[in-house]
Amino acid sequence: MNFEQAVRYLLSLGRELAAPTQAAAAKFDLQNIRVLAESLGHPERRYPSVHIAGTNGKGSTAAFLEAVLRRAGRCTGLYTSPHLERINERIRVSGREISDRDFARVFTGLQQEIERLLAAGRLRAHPTFFECVTAMAFLYFAECGVEAAVFETGLGGRLDATNVLLPVLSVITRVDFDHENFLGHSLPEIAREKAGIIKPGVPLVLGPQRPEAREVFLVRARELAAPVCEPGESLRIDSETLVDGRVVAMVRGAQDARPLRLAPSLPGRFQLENALSAAAAARLLRARGVASTDTDLEEGLADAVWPGRLERVQVRPEVYLDGAHNPAAARELARFLDQQFAGRAVHLVFGALRDKAVDEIAGILFPHAAEVIFTEPDTSRAVSAAQLAEIAGHHARRFEVVPRAAEALERALARAGEEDAVFVTGSLYLVGQLRGRLLRGSEVAR
Repeated sequence: MNFEQAVRYLLSLGRELAAPTQAAAAKFDLQNIRVLAESLGHPERRYPSVHIAGTNGKGSTAAFLEAVLRRAGRCTGLYTSPHLERINERIRVSGREISDRDFARVFTGLQQEIERLLAAGRLRAHPTFFECVTAMAFLYFAECGVEAAVFETGLGGRLDATNVLLPVLSVITRVDFDHENFLGHSLPEIAREKAGIIKPGVPLVLGPQRPEAREVFLVRARELAAPVCEPGESLRIDSETLVDGRVVAMVRGAQDARPLRLAPSLPGRFQLENALSAAAAARLLRARGVASTDTDLEEGLADAVWPGRLERVQVRPEVYLDGAHNPAAARELARFLDQQFAGRAVHLVFGALRDKAVDEIAGILFPHAAEVIFTEPDTSRAVSAAQLAEIAGHHARRFEVVPRAAEALERALARAGEEDAVFVTGSLYLVGQLRGRLLRGSEVAR
């Protein structure tokens, strides 16, 4: 297959969130991905890996940690989801996306193996979209000889296709409400799904949690004799300052002769939390043969790139992209608006998917905006712009319905003054759809 055929075939396997509900767990497990990994010779075991789960911050933490290891001279693999503009974004080696040619080649070989396994009756069904792309990452990283790979879970943890990994380190970032139909309707239920990535004897870096979630993780870690490192305890913050929306903190571990200067490249105070998790992970990896220095740590965090998360893509007016698609992420965006844009007019271009807590997100975000333009991401899972207005319009001071996303963006840009700000938010699908358009036609802030 060529690249276009490979992507078309993958998309034909169904939407990415065709994941198990708890009620369906008896029918859906890791059997397919285990059979596939075994038949491929377990490529995921040919390099040390770090496995990261969480509700918010897991992608940023993965990007931070990979940047630190790459700065240390390691050949790195980074597997994340979802992608914003191109499926290739999900699989990166030493910061570079897998090429179209390699993507097609790896998938073609994988599909041949899948057909053989189906014919032999070893697979009970064709692997899902996410299982296939995960297997491709396993293979490609092994082929490229990566020295360390960082894997972000797609959804949950316990039944996520990435959970066939035998990592040298696990990381769980902050857990909150999202994907409740898949993961459970209480925080302990959601935490138990995320805790599924904890492995016997494998150290766990545990980001800040609500008490009821933290207890789930600590109990599970004790059951599996997995040592727990909580970054807020192992790395003490001596001081912090806010510079253009980015936090610069001086932190110190118990054995440190000098403080570390952590200046994460990503805006928002919550990114310091993710940077601390990445820093703790990098330090634990040193004892497991994946070396980096404190200088690598400081410079890697400062250089990391993670698009679509408080990403400024234009100035005068300032335009930001932020896929705040759940209440916890909306609270962080609202905090950023309070810190950086108090007294300035903020225009929101907002779209959302059907499985999201739209009314709650709107109640958090919309009071911070002068106006909201409701629009629709280009996906069958989108809530229509008109329906969004019915559900959440009462939270806005002023709103308008513009179904076409590109037109909604142009409307916001036309109304915004030079000192105003435009935020595209509510859905990573919407962010990905408009990102290329903005970068092609705007002055990009670097």
